[in-house]
Amino acid sequence: MAEFQRFHVGPRLSETAVHNGTVYLAGQVADDTSQDIRGQTAQVLAMVDRLLREAGSDKSRILMTQIFLTDIQDIGAMNEVWDAWVAEGHTPPRATVEAKLANPAYKIEIVVTAAQA
Repeated sequence: MAEFQRFHVGPRLSETAVHNGTVYLAGQVADDTSQDIRGQTAQVLAMVDRLLREAGSDKSRILMTQIFLTDIQDIGAMNEVWDAWVAEGHTPPRATVEAKLANPAYKIEIVVTAAQA
């Protein structure tokens, strides 16, 4: 039977699940929603780094990223932060869409799937 793990398990969701060497992250949102899109993006990417590290992976091993923006006009500013963060030579497949998020203060939500090291 394949190994299966969950991290940061809550009553509604787990932040991370790992199965057969693949890491699945829940949608990550900013803790400090008073920040602009750059600040919220940096927060979310720091959470992604932490969760991937806990699961034995890192941003160079991302298989797919889904980015949800409440305002697609923010894509340029978000991309500035993303481009500075993403592992050079390891840019993953990515989708970016405009969406209404669960909390109106959220400007961005990011979902990541990655391979374990």
